[in-house]
Amino acid sequence: MLDKLGELNKIQFEKELDPEIESRISQYEMAYRMQTSVPDVTDLSKEPDSIFELYGPDSRKPGTFAANCLLARRLAERGVRFIQLYHQGWDHHGGLPAGIRNQSKETDQASAALIKDLKERGMLNDTLVIWGGEFGRTCYSQGKLTKDDYGRDHHPRCFSIWLAGGGVKPGLTYGRTDDYGYNVADADGNALNPDKSTFTPGTVHVHDLQATILQLLGIDHERLNYLYQGRRFRLTDVDGHVVKDVLA
Repeated sequence: MLDKLGELNKIQFEKELDPEIESRISQYEMAYRMQTSVPDVTDLSKEPDSIFELYGPDSRKPGTFAANCLLARRLAERGVRFIQLYHQGWDHHGGLPAGIRNQSKETDQASAALIKDLKERGMLNDTLVIWGGEFGRTCYSQGKLTKDDYGRDHHPRCFSIWLAGGGVKPGLTYGRTDDYGYNVADADGNALNPDKSTFTPGTVHVHDLQATILQLLGIDHERLNYLYQGRRFRLTDVDGHVVKDVLA
């Protein structure tokens, strides 16, 4: 069936001479190769017990964050260039004390194991690992505050992520907040205007993060752009500075 489909696509191309048809054929074939490789990638039966012990007991349960961390390493081994893992449970508007303990238990060991596993296999130097979310949480409680229960709201002003491997300097903490954890602060601890677009050393705007990630990938963020409706767009818009202090 696939061979006949290929023949039909070839006939259509010879009739139309449209390069988009060839591109679509190539995309379909690549998608097929990706799908047929999945059974091998997801078969963990040959992984030794020591690996499951490294990633934690959840790594034996398909669909868990720990199992996906192990799958991420297997995908990276096979040349997959971009891998994204999700953990859906961090929206703690309520029930934070119990929730954060459970989520940390599900993610901490597996995340550390992924870094260690990549390093032991000689893959960490050219694999950039980024761990973070789309915003932080408020430094004050949300909802009714009791001794054992409370929540925290979305907080886009300041938050933390971590990076490992791929040219990042290890063991470095960069940036700070004010004494209340509410605003980003400069090196002297002075809170900054969150709408201020000028670059301040010791701080990282989202555009600075993107510029730094692109730098680690060997891409100049000021040159990477695409033309849309007569304007050239950059991922870092008209801003963004590489945070050179975090580069190894």
